[in-house]
Amino acid sequence: MASPAEADPKGNNLMTTTPRRRTAAAIASLAALAAIASGCAAGTSSSGADSSSPAGAGERLTVSLAGSVVVLDAATLDPVAEFDSEEFTRVNPVGDGRNVLVTTSAGFQVLDAVEPELTDTVFAADAAGHVVRHGGRTVLFADGTGTTTVFPTDALIDSDGALPETTTRDAEEPHHGVSIVLDDGTLVTTVGDDTSRSGAVALAPHDDHYHEHASSDQCPGIHGEGTALGEAVVFGCENGALLYSGGEFTKLDAPDEFGRMGNAFVSETSPIVVGDYKNDPDAEGYELHSVALIDTANASYRVQELDGIAFTWRGVVRGPNDDAYILGTDGAIHVLDPITGDVTAEYPVIDAWEGPADWQDEHPAMITDGTTAYVADVANSRIVSVDLATGDVIAEGAELSGEPGEMALNIG
Repeated sequence: MASPAEADPKGNNLMTTTPRRRTAAAIASLAALAAIASGCAAGTSSSGADSSSPAGAGERLTVSLAGSVVVLDAATLDPVAEFDSEEFTRVNPVGDGRNVLVTTSAGFQVLDAVEPELTDTVFAADAAGHVVRHGGRTVLFADGTGTTTVFPTDALIDSDGALPETTTRDAEEPHHGVSIVLDDGTLVTTVGDDTSRSGAVALAPHDDHYHEHASSDQCPGIHGEGTALGEAVVFGCENGALLYSGGEFTKLDAPDEFGRMGNAFVSETSPIVVGDYKNDPDAEGYELHSVALIDTANASYRVQELDGIAFTWRGVVRGPNDDAYILGTDGAIHVLDPITGDVTAEYPVIDAWEGPADWQDEHPAMITDGTTAYVADVANSRIVSVDLATGDVIAEGAELSGEPGEMALNIG
């Protein structure tokens, strides 16, 4: 990987690294890292659960706790293994049906959720950030360097512990960003520096470099990414959203002077993107009361108020019928028709709760495999699974060793 100092002045070098076996020194270095980050617990369960499950054990749910990550059987919510880690970690599926990336201070550490094992394989990154899966590629973004790292989503399956071949590109300036690679190889990535973010650029690969195809500087505070039907890519802005479709960027304005959309919740079978929406820059806490509804087919943007429903960015998913499912502070999952903006049903799941004072504070969250929702019941330190089609509770997990934070499934 090229360092920022070695990269093209515009950051458009396309660097490819081939997989290699680690030297003894590298292995020793990573072993020391693992001892610090995972308490020498890789391959063992500090909870006493059986950690020798065979490959193909089925769907697993990884949950971050303060100081550890725990792997659960997604059907029963029984613990399978628990590994020591850092105080605050984030978890994201690789998308290969097996592995999860645990974001630590060293980078993106690979957790084999099927084995299970917190491996010593790490995609090194300064301030590891967003992970995006699309079109058979997994894309990592390092905020501290502005480096995008791309590898085939299934590459870790047969890598036998080695880092797979990757392609990298360094941004002009490090920033809190995100990238996606489209089916034709186009890299769409954010633009910014350590003080602000302004927009995005679309880059086409040519041999050992990228060629700028399109760009926009009309998206202040750009954050998040989602890909809807037809590879329509949407980013959130502080005054609306930025759409990339058909090789062009289109700015979509919010109805308020400050109208921030920070996250895009998408279905690749629907043209409509649901975004979290905030129009008060001085509001305390992280409770939200409205969503942005973006129709990428006609490039329209509108805001839908959710009367009496409050939620956070951790509590929105897309599910059956391409509906949006919103975990409210009343403890219920509210079903939103993204076409009409109507709330059509609600499913009580957990006790009522209050939004966090800081975004890192643990609070109820929800993810899904498309049909089943997994809800972090923070007050009771457990996970609850729900059938999104009916609202029926499927399983209620036992109390965990700490408050559940983020969650990831080993889905393909």
